[in-house]
Amino acid sequence: MSEPKAIPRHVAIIMDGNGRWAELRHKERFYGHIQGVEAVRTTVKAAIRNGVRYVTLYAFSTENWGRPAEEVNALMELFCRSVENETPELKRQGVQVTMIGDRERFPSEVRESLQRIERETATGEALTLILALNYSSRSELTRAARILASRVAAGELDPQQIDEKTVSEALYTAPYPDPDLVIRTSGEMRLSNFLLWQSSYAELYFPEVLWPDFTEEEFDRALEAYAHRERRFGQIRKKQPGHPTPQAEKTS
Repeated sequence: MSEPKAIPRHVAIIMDGNGRWAELRHKERFYGHIQGVEAVRTTVKAAIRNGVRYVTLYAFSTENWGRPAEEVNALMELFCRSVENETPELKRQGVQVTMIGDRERFPSEVRESLQRIERETATGEALTLILALNYSSRSELTRAARILASRVAAGELDPQQIDEKTVSEALYTAPYPDPDLVIRTSGEMRLSNFLLWQSSYAELYFPEVLWPDFTEEEFDRALEAYAHRERRFGQIRKKQPGHPTPQAEKTS
Protein backbone atom coordinates (compact mmCIF):
# COMPACT_ATOMS: atom_id res chain seq x y z
CA MET A 1 0.00 0.00 0.00
CA SER A 2 1.48 3.36 -1.04
CA GLU A 3 2.02 6.11 1.50
CA PRO A 4 -0.41 9.06 1.37
CA LYS A 5 0.85 12.07 -0.57
CA ALA A 6 2.30 14.84 1.61
CA ILE A 7 0.04 17.90 1.57
CA PRO A 8 1.40 21.26 2.78
CA ARG A 9 -0.53 22.66 5.70
CA HIS A 10 0.26 26.24 4.67
CA VAL A 11 0.88 27.52 1.13
CA ALA A 12 2.10 31.09 0.60
CA ILE A 13 1.90 32.67 -2.85
CA ILE A 14 3.58 35.68 -4.45
CA MET A 15 1.01 36.55 -7.11
CA ASP A 16 3.38 37.91 -9.76
CA GLY A 17 2.72 38.80 -13.37
CA ASN A 18 -0.60 40.66 -13.50
CA GLY A 19 0.86 43.71 -15.23
CA ARG A 20 2.90 41.70 -17.74
CA TRP A 21 -0.14 39.54 -18.52
CA ALA A 22 -2.11 42.67 -19.42
CA GLU A 23 0.73 44.24 -21.41
CA LEU A 24 1.08 41.07 -23.50
CA ARG A 25 -2.56 41.62 -24.48
CA HIS A 26 -1.99 45.35 -25.16
CA LYS A 27 -4.21 46.36 -22.27
CA GLU A 28 -3.74 48.59 -19.23
CA ARG A 29 -1.88 46.95 -16.33
CA PHE A 30 -4.96 47.17 -14.12
CA TYR A 31 -6.76 44.75 -16.43
CA GLY A 32 -4.30 42.10 -15.25
CA HIS A 33 -5.20 42.77 -11.62
CA ILE A 34 -8.87 42.28 -12.42
CA GLN A 35 -8.13 38.95 -14.09
CA GLY A 36 -5.93 38.01 -11.13
CA VAL A 37 -9.02 37.91 -8.90
CA GLU A 38 -10.22 34.85 -10.83
CA ALA A 39 -6.89 33.14 -10.06
CA VAL A 40 -7.53 33.82 -6.37
CA ARG A 41 -10.94 32.14 -6.67
CA THR A 42 -9.49 29.05 -8.32
CA THR A 43 -6.64 28.87 -5.81
CA VAL A 44 -9.05 28.95 -2.87
CA LYS A 45 -11.12 26.19 -4.47
CA ALA A 46 -8.05 24.03 -5.18
CA ALA A 47 -6.65 24.56 -1.68
CA ILE A 48 -9.88 23.40 -0.04
CA ARG A 49 -10.15 20.42 -2.38
CA ASN A 50 -6.59 19.32 -1.52
CA GLY A 51 -6.93 19.80 2.24
CA VAL A 52 -4.59 22.79 2.58
CA ARG A 53 -5.55 24.65 5.74
CA TYR A 54 -3.83 28.03 5.28
CA VAL A 55 -3.13 30.12 2.17
CA THR A 56 -1.28 33.44 2.36
CA LEU A 57 -1.46 35.74 -0.66
CA TYR A 58 1.06 38.56 -1.15
CA ALA A 59 -1.51 41.04 -2.42
CA PHE A 60 0.13 44.45 -1.84
CA SER A 61 3.63 45.15 -0.56
CA THR A 62 4.92 48.26 1.17
CA GLU A 63 6.98 48.89 -1.99
CA ASN A 64 3.82 48.89 -4.16
CA TRP A 65 3.00 52.41 -2.94
CA GLY A 66 5.76 53.52 -5.33
CA ARG A 67 3.71 52.50 -8.37
CA PRO A 68 1.84 55.15 -10.41
CA ALA A 69 -0.89 56.78 -8.32
CA GLU A 70 -3.67 55.82 -10.74
CA GLU A 71 -2.67 52.13 -10.53
CA VAL A 72 -2.56 52.26 -6.71
CA ASN A 73 -5.94 54.01 -6.56
CA ALA A 74 -7.44 51.44 -8.91
CA LEU A 75 -6.06 48.64 -6.70
CA MET A 76 -7.69 50.22 -3.64
CA GLU A 77 -11.00 50.29 -5.48
CA LEU A 78 -10.51 46.66 -6.56
CA PHE A 79 -9.86 45.59 -2.95
CA CYS A 80 -13.16 47.10 -1.84
CA ARG A 81 -15.15 45.73 -4.77
CA SER A 82 -13.64 42.26 -4.39
CA VAL A 83 -14.49 42.15 -0.69
CA GLU A 84 -18.08 43.06 -1.48
CA ASN A 85 -18.37 40.53 -4.30
CA GLU A 86 -16.46 37.60 -2.83
CA THR A 87 -17.67 37.55 0.78
CA PRO A 88 -20.86 35.49 0.21
CA GLU A 89 -19.03 32.74 -1.70
CA LEU A 90 -16.13 32.66 0.77
CA LYS A 91 -18.61 32.26 3.62
CA ARG A 92 -20.34 29.45 1.75
CA GLN A 93 -17.02 27.65 1.28
CA GLY A 94 -16.10 28.03 4.95
CA VAL A 95 -13.17 30.38 4.33
CA GLN A 96 -11.97 32.65 7.12
CA VAL A 97 -10.28 35.78 5.76
CA THR A 98 -7.74 37.72 7.77
CA MET A 99 -4.98 40.22 7.05
CA ILE A 100 -1.33 40.72 7.95
CA GLY A 101 0.49 44.01 7.42
CA ASP A 102 0.06 47.65 8.41
CA ARG A 103 -3.50 48.61 7.53
CA GLU A 104 -3.24 52.18 8.88
CA ARG A 105 -1.97 53.64 5.60
CA PHE A 106 -4.98 52.41 3.63
CA PRO A 107 -7.92 54.74 2.96
CA SER A 108 -10.73 54.40 5.49
CA GLU A 109 -13.03 52.64 3.01
CA VAL A 110 -10.39 49.94 2.43
CA ARG A 111 -9.88 49.46 6.17
CA GLU A 112 -13.63 49.20 6.66
CA SER A 113 -13.93 46.64 3.85
CA LEU A 114 -11.18 44.52 5.37
CA GLN A 115 -12.75 44.68 8.81
CA ARG A 116 -16.10 43.68 7.33
CA ILE A 117 -14.80 40.59 5.53
CA GLU A 118 -12.81 39.52 8.60
CA ARG A 119 -15.89 39.89 10.75
CA GLU A 120 -18.29 38.17 8.36
CA THR A 121 -16.02 35.18 7.66
CA ALA A 122 -14.72 34.73 11.23
CA THR A 123 -16.41 31.34 11.70
CA GLY A 124 -14.94 29.74 8.58
CA GLU A 125 -13.18 26.43 9.31
CA ALA A 126 -12.32 24.92 5.92
CA LEU A 127 -9.49 27.34 5.06
CA THR A 128 -7.82 30.41 6.52
CA LEU A 129 -7.04 32.90 3.74
CA ILE A 130 -4.41 35.38 4.89
CA LEU A 131 -4.03 38.56 2.82
CA ALA A 132 -0.62 40.22 3.08
CA LEU A 133 -1.48 43.87 2.48
CA ASN A 134 0.90 46.80 2.92
CA TYR A 135 3.25 44.06 4.08
CA SER A 136 6.99 43.54 3.87
CA SER A 137 9.10 41.16 5.88
CA ARG A 138 11.68 43.78 6.83
CA SER A 139 9.02 46.14 8.17
CA GLU A 140 7.43 43.23 10.05
CA LEU A 141 10.75 42.31 11.66
CA THR A 142 11.43 45.98 12.49
CA ARG A 143 8.01 46.20 14.14
CA ALA A 144 8.74 43.01 16.11
CA ALA A 145 12.06 44.47 17.30
CA ARG A 146 10.27 47.59 18.54
CA ILE A 147 7.68 45.48 20.38
CA LEU A 148 10.37 43.44 22.12
CA ALA A 149 12.45 46.55 22.89
CA SER A 150 9.40 48.18 24.49
CA ARG A 151 8.80 45.10 26.63
CA VAL A 152 12.44 45.13 27.74
CA ALA A 153 12.29 48.86 28.53
CA ALA A 154 9.12 48.29 30.59
CA GLY A 155 10.82 45.56 32.60
CA GLU A 156 8.47 42.91 31.23
CA LEU A 157 11.14 40.96 29.38
CA ASP A 158 14.76 40.05 30.09
CA PRO A 159 16.89 40.42 26.91
CA GLN A 160 18.36 37.00 27.66
CA GLN A 161 14.89 35.51 27.30
CA ILE A 162 14.56 36.60 23.68
CA ASP A 163 14.73 33.55 21.46
CA GLU A 164 13.22 32.39 18.16
CA LYS A 165 9.88 31.67 19.82
CA THR A 166 9.75 35.16 21.36
CA VAL A 167 10.48 36.79 18.01
CA SER A 168 7.89 34.63 16.21
CA GLU A 169 5.26 35.62 18.75
CA ALA A 170 5.90 39.32 17.96
CA LEU A 171 5.26 38.89 14.22
CA TYR A 172 1.99 39.47 12.37
CA THR A 173 1.91 35.75 11.65
CA ALA A 174 2.06 34.62 15.29
CA PRO A 175 -1.36 32.85 15.14
CA TYR A 176 -0.45 30.79 12.07
CA PRO A 177 1.99 27.98 11.22
CA ASP A 178 4.99 28.79 9.04
CA PRO A 179 4.46 28.13 5.31
CA ASP A 180 5.49 24.72 4.03
CA LEU A 181 5.45 25.79 0.40
CA VAL A 182 6.06 29.20 -1.17
CA ILE A 183 4.96 29.68 -4.79
CA ARG A 184 5.97 32.62 -6.95
CA THR A 185 4.36 32.81 -10.36
CA SER A 186 5.87 34.37 -13.53
CA GLY A 187 9.19 32.51 -13.31
CA GLU A 188 10.90 35.15 -11.15
CA MET A 189 13.11 33.41 -8.58
CA ARG A 190 13.13 35.63 -5.52
CA LEU A 191 11.05 36.18 -2.38
CA SER A 192 10.79 39.98 -2.67
CA ASN A 193 10.64 40.73 1.05
CA PHE A 194 7.89 38.17 1.72
CA LEU A 195 7.76 36.05 4.89
CA LEU A 196 11.55 35.87 5.12
CA TRP A 197 11.59 34.69 8.75
CA GLN A 198 8.69 32.30 8.32
CA SER A 199 9.98 30.76 5.08
CA SER A 200 13.35 29.67 6.46
CA TYR A 201 12.59 26.00 5.75
CA ALA A 202 9.78 26.32 3.23
CA GLU A 203 9.98 24.56 -0.11
CA LEU A 204 10.11 27.04 -3.02
CA TYR A 205 8.32 26.60 -6.36
CA PHE A 206 8.66 28.99 -9.32
CA PRO A 207 6.27 28.22 -12.20
CA GLU A 208 6.64 30.22 -15.41
CA VAL A 209 2.91 30.93 -15.63
CA LEU A 210 1.75 34.49 -14.98
CA TRP A 211 -0.68 34.89 -12.07
CA PRO A 212 -3.91 35.43 -14.08
CA ASP A 213 -3.22 32.06 -15.77
CA PHE A 214 -2.65 30.20 -12.50
CA THR A 215 -5.35 27.53 -12.62
CA GLU A 216 -6.42 24.71 -10.31
CA GLU A 217 -4.24 22.42 -12.41
CA GLU A 218 -1.24 24.69 -11.79
CA PHE A 219 -1.94 24.57 -8.05
CA ASP A 220 -2.13 20.77 -8.22
CA ARG A 221 1.22 20.67 -10.04
CA ALA A 222 2.78 22.76 -7.28
CA LEU A 223 1.48 20.33 -4.65
CA GLU A 224 2.76 17.39 -6.69
CA ALA A 225 6.22 18.96 -6.82
CA TYR A 226 6.06 19.56 -3.06
CA ALA A 227 5.12 15.92 -2.43
CA HIS A 228 8.36 14.81 -4.10
CA ARG A 229 10.59 17.09 -2.02
CA GLU A 230 12.50 15.68 0.94
CA ARG A 231 12.23 18.12 3.85
CA ARG A 232 15.17 17.62 6.23
CA PHE A 233 15.09 20.87 8.28
CA GLY A 234 18.89 20.96 8.58
CA GLN A 235 19.21 17.24 9.32
CA ILE A 236 20.57 14.50 7.05
CA ARG A 237 18.67 12.02 4.94
CA LYS A 238 17.12 9.22 6.99
CA LYS A 239 18.47 5.72 6.43
CA GLN A 240 16.26 3.02 4.97
CA PRO A 241 14.59 0.64 7.49
CA GLY A 242 17.14 -1.68 9.06
CA HIS A 243 19.95 0.87 9.01
CA PRO A 244 21.11 2.88 12.03
CA THR A 245 19.32 6.19 12.53
CA PRO A 246 21.73 9.03 11.61
CA GLN A 247 22.59 11.83 13.96
CA ALA A 248 21.33 15.29 13.10
CA GLU A 249 23.67 17.18 10.79
CA LYS A 250 25.30 20.18 12.48
CA THR A 251 24.60 23.43 10.72
CA SER A 252 27.31 26.01 10.43
